[in-house]
Amino acid sequence: MDMKANKKLGLKERYALMTRDLEWDTTYEPMDKVFPCTSYEGIKIHDWDKWQDPFRLTMDAYWKYQAEKERKLYAIIDAFNQNNGHLGVTDARYLNAVKLFIGAVPHLEYMAFRGFSHLGRQMVGAGPRVACLMQAIDELRHYQTQIHSISNYNKYYNGMHDFANQMSRVWYLSVTKSFFDDAYTSGPFEFMVAIGFSFEYVLTNLLFVPFISGAAYNGDMAAMTFGFSAQSDEARHMTLGLECIKFMLEQDPDNLPIVQRWMDKWMHRGARILGVIGMMMDYMLPKRVMSWQEAWEAYYEQNGSALFNDLARYGIRPPKVGQLAAFEKEHISHQLWAGFYQYGALTSFHTWIPSDEEMDWLSSKYPNTFDKYYRPRWEYWKEEAKQGRRFYNKTLPMLCQTCQIPLLFTEPDDPTQISYRDTEYKGEHYHFCSDGCKEIFEHEPEKYIQSWLPAHQIVQGNSFNPGTDPTAPDFDVVGAVFQHYNMQHGRDNLDFDGSEDQKNFAAWRAAATKN
Repeated sequence: MDMKANKKLGLKERYALMTRDLEWDTTYEPMDKVFPCTSYEGIKIHDWDKWQDPFRLTMDAYWKYQAEKERKLYAIIDAFNQNNGHLGVTDARYLNAVKLFIGAVPHLEYMAFRGFSHLGRQMVGAGPRVACLMQAIDELRHYQTQIHSISNYNKYYNGMHDFANQMSRVWYLSVTKSFFDDAYTSGPFEFMVAIGFSFEYVLTNLLFVPFISGAAYNGDMAAMTFGFSAQSDEARHMTLGLECIKFMLEQDPDNLPIVQRWMDKWMHRGARILGVIGMMMDYMLPKRVMSWQEAWEAYYEQNGSALFNDLARYGIRPPKVGQLAAFEKEHISHQLWAGFYQYGALTSFHTWIPSDEEMDWLSSKYPNTFDKYYRPRWEYWKEEAKQGRRFYNKTLPMLCQTCQIPLLFTEPDDPTQISYRDTEYKGEHYHFCSDGCKEIFEHEPEKYIQSWLPAHQIVQGNSFNPGTDPTAPDFDVVGAVFQHYNMQHGRDNLDFDGSEDQKNFAAWRAAATKN
């Protein structure tokens, strides 16, 4: 009897056995009917076997890798919770950044899970199908770990009690929701460019590196743990997105203009969302790691330029948004925080005027713009608040039809003028915050005329609970909208100074450090 053991398979052979050898061509139904979604976008694929996965990760190795991460993650989270880790953050103001994060980000992870699950069914090749399956599981895991990590804060602080319901109702959360709704309703290749490349490869570095570093710097071990745990998955996600780009460009020259247009679209949409991260970094972290301008220059302009230089051999040019962002990196965080300060009565987190020390820091980081354009505004509002005239904007803002952000950004050549664009389609008038958003709309108008715009929904009476009568005498519109949002006026919103969160944090920390 031959007792000689078989040679152990190498990584490449094992990957091929566990993925490519599971592939087959259909017989009683044509392939284009079994996989109908990979052709209607105009992308031409001639050989699916050319798809290469740099990680060559098989499912059994994936489970072992992720299980070890889970054990470490939940050990840290449990220790954080049991030791009242929430009292170790620098300042209770910081927790408002956590509130904004839990309201906006976990839902995006869940939508990414749904999207990559769909791609795992629709991609013809075995290589991308397996990679999409593992990324779908990653995204679901991120969704769960973010909720588990932040849930401890919900025991003690206001504004986090109903984030899942608020995602589909609250005005500012429609910005992030619309991004993924837009991607999810695209074709499979556009979804991969939108999420696998533009969001994962280029933009999530600005979320999970500088902002999560800020969480660690401010004592938030819960957010730091899930953030760095997620970022280790992003390395694999980035390669999937980049591989998809190169795969399409290498398959057929006709794919180039389609891919380029998608890059322009999704980098613009992503940059619009990331302005909120800039706001959180510049204004909501009591201890700041770096400014938004510094983060954008490091993670987009430097890293991104190297990436697009590499893609230039395929004929790809840098996305158009780089020209706009070069101007907005000095303005966008200030403009967004000023917007939220004005509408702080309709948020589930608190806002505040930066202190003199914080304004000095902003002056040092934005020497060309802050003192000239933004410090005078904050000093005026500060004086008004001292006089008992704290400013709350009680109007409904005009929203961009594409990105759904209120029209609060300024012209690239004039920071004193609101950027405004408009167009007509089928007799209706539509408004935009930039040339990029207008261009996206004009390429797919039938898609964006269906946009769910929160301000419009309020006017149309769709943001009230069932049974509400808007015609009743002395009808309180804001109160009715707040009931629909399931927010508690005076607890979840308004100024941080004097809030329940501020008082409780001070009392609890004092009790933890004194007899």
